Amino acid sequence: MPWAVAAIALVALIALVVGQRFGGRPSGTTDVLDGANAQGPTAIAAPDAATGAVPAGGMPRAPDISQLTPAERAERLYDRIMREAEAGKADEVHAFLPMAVAAYEMIAPLTLDQRYDLGRIGEVGGDTTLARAQADTILRQRPTHLLGLILGAKAARMVGNEPHARQFDVRLLSVAPKERAAALPEYLLHRNDIDQALAAATARK
Repeated sequence: MPWAVAAIALVALIALVVGQRFGGRPSGTTDVLDGANAQGPTAIAAPDAATGAVPAGGMPRAPDISQLTPAERAERLYDRIMREAEAGKADEVHAFLPMAVAAYEMIAPLTLDQRYDLGRIGEVGGDTTLARAQADTILRQRPTHLLGLILGAKAARMVGNEPHARQFDVRLLSVAPKERAAALPEYLLHRNDIDQALAAATARK
């Protein structure tokens, strides 16, 4: 009787081991499949739009502006700063301001449109000296330039010099019809700025 009990126990043990060995998935399969299911389809990173490479760690890569020309970098940074300023994100404006100024400093010579953009960056970033310097330079080259007059008024108001700002307003209103007829490219690019400045100057008369 003892030998019979021992034999039955041994057969049961062998059956259990064989069932576990051959009834499961092959070695390594559980880890691979369970890992994929745990991550889900969103864990697979999309290729980088510029290079086609998948960013490390599956995280989105920041836009790379290193391959752009200085003028293109300056324009991108100007647009970004204006968006952040409109959204009231002063910290973001100040973070991007040095990079934008450096990009404009690499352009030689600056067009009047680029000088206006640089002056506007100074205005929204609280750099009165930068805004005023660009306004002065624009008006030295073209004393009736609408964007130079607008920027001059903005710079004057930044330091609380309303009488000086009103002088720019008067000059702006007096030359606007003739200047707009000139249809300079920068007037078309900044038409909204000009329309708003004219409306505000008219309301202050």
